[in-house]
Amino acid sequence: MNLTPEQQALLDGAKGPAMAKVVKTLVMYGECFGATRMVPVTSGNGHIVTSFGLSMLGPVYDLMDELIEQGALSGQPFSADPRPLDPAVPANPLQRLVFKIMYSKQNDYEAQLRQMGLLNSDSFTCTCYQPEVGNRPAAGDVLSWAESSAVVFANSVLGARCNRNSGIIELFGSVAGFVPEFGLLTDEGRQATWVVEVDCSSRPEAQVLGSAIGIRVMEDVPYIKGLDRWLGRELTADAEDYLKDMGAASASNGAVGLYHVDGLTPEAREKGAGLIAPDAQVYRIDDAELERVRASYPIMWKKPDARPKLAFIGCPHLSSAQLAHWANAICEGLAAAGHRRVQVPTVLTAAPAVAAAFRETDAYARLAATGAVVSSICPLMYTNNPLCGGMPIVTNSNKLRTYSTARYCTDHELLECVTTGAPAWKGGDR
Repeated sequence: MNLTPEQQALLDGAKGPAMAKVVKTLVMYGECFGATRMVPVTSGNGHIVTSFGLSMLGPVYDLMDELIEQGALSGQPFSADPRPLDPAVPANPLQRLVFKIMYSKQNDYEAQLRQMGLLNSDSFTCTCYQPEVGNRPAAGDVLSWAESSAVVFANSVLGARCNRNSGIIELFGSVAGFVPEFGLLTDEGRQATWVVEVDCSSRPEAQVLGSAIGIRVMEDVPYIKGLDRWLGRELTADAEDYLKDMGAASASNGAVGLYHVDGLTPEAREKGAGLIAPDAQVYRIDDAELERVRASYPIMWKKPDARPKLAFIGCPHLSSAQLAHWANAICEGLAAAGHRRVQVPTVLTAAPAVAAAFRETDAYARLAATGAVVSSICPLMYTNNPLCGGMPIVTNSNKLRTYSTARYCTDHELLECVTTGAPAWKGGDR
C-alpha cells in the first residue's frame, strides 16, 4: 500500500495506538481487494451501521470505548441506521420483554454514537439522503457509508462513490478520513457488466424488478434500459422514490452496489453506452419474467393461510411523498370498503425528521384516525425478535421479505389487505 506521509504517520502512531489500529485495519482490508492507495473521504457526512444496541455485541462497544477514550473520533458527522425499538409499534408484553433484553445496550450505544460524532437525534434512518435528514452527498463525492440500500442509492442515483463495506470498516473510514481505493471507487469498477432490457407492458413493480435484477447480476453492475418509458429522463421525486425501492431490492436479493439507468442516473446521462463493458451480458425482463421471479418467493409462514397480524410499509424508510401517498390511499381504500380503521395493524416507517414533518399535516391526522402508526423503527430489527419474526407479517418490501419470514405483497395487494382484511396473494404466494 502506497501511503502519503500523513497516512504513514498515523499508521506509525502519531495520533495514538487506537488511530494506528484504525489505519492498519484499513490498509489490510484494502490490500485484500488489491487497493494500492487510500483516497480522501470528501463527503460532508458519513453513515454507519454497527450494532443496533444488541446485547451480545460486547466487542463492538469495547472497540468504540477504546476509540472514544483515545480521541479517535469521526472526522465528519454521521447518520446511523434506524432505532430498533418504538413503543408505538404493536407488540404484546412478552414480545416487549424480549425486545428489552435483546436491545438492552441501545441507550449506551447511542451515547457512544453521540461521542463519536452522530449528526443529530433525527439522523437514525436508512434513508439518510432524504432532504429532511441533511445527509445527501454530491456527485463524485467519496463516501464512507455502510447500509446496503443507502450505498446503492448514493452510488446510482446521486453519483457518489462508495463500496459495500461493513459498518466497522466505514466507521474507520470516517475516523481516518480516507478509505482504500478499489471496486466502485474506480472508473473501471463502475463499468456495467450487464445490460438489463426492461420490456414490460406496464410500469414494473419497483420491488419485484429490483429483486429480479439482484438475483441475476448479484454483485455486478447493471445498465438498465427501458425504464425511461415510465420514469422519464429527469430525476423527479417520484423517480427517486422508485429507484430507492428498486435499488434496495437489488442490494438485498443480490449484492448490487451500483446500477445505471439509461438516460436518467447521473453517470448514464453523462456517458451513456460508454459505461457498458464490451463483454457485458444481457438480461431481458418482461411481464413473464417478473411473474416467474415473484412466483419463486417461498412462503415462510408456519400457517400459509393465516390472517396477517401486522403490515409494514417502508423498508427502506419512506419519503414524505410516499407517506402522503399511502395515507391518502389507505383512507380512500377504507372508505370504499366501508371501514373506518385498518383491518390489519399497519406501521409506516420514515426517518424521524420526515415523520415529524408529516405529523404536522392533515394527511397524518386522517391516517392516525384509522389506527395506522407512523414510526421510525427498523422493521428488520422488529422481526429479529423471535416472538415477532414468527408472526404472519405482510409487507411491500422485498428487503424485509428477504431477511425475515414476512410475506411480500405488491402495493395494490397490501392496500387491499390493509383496507379490507382480505389477502390477495399472487404467484408463489397463492
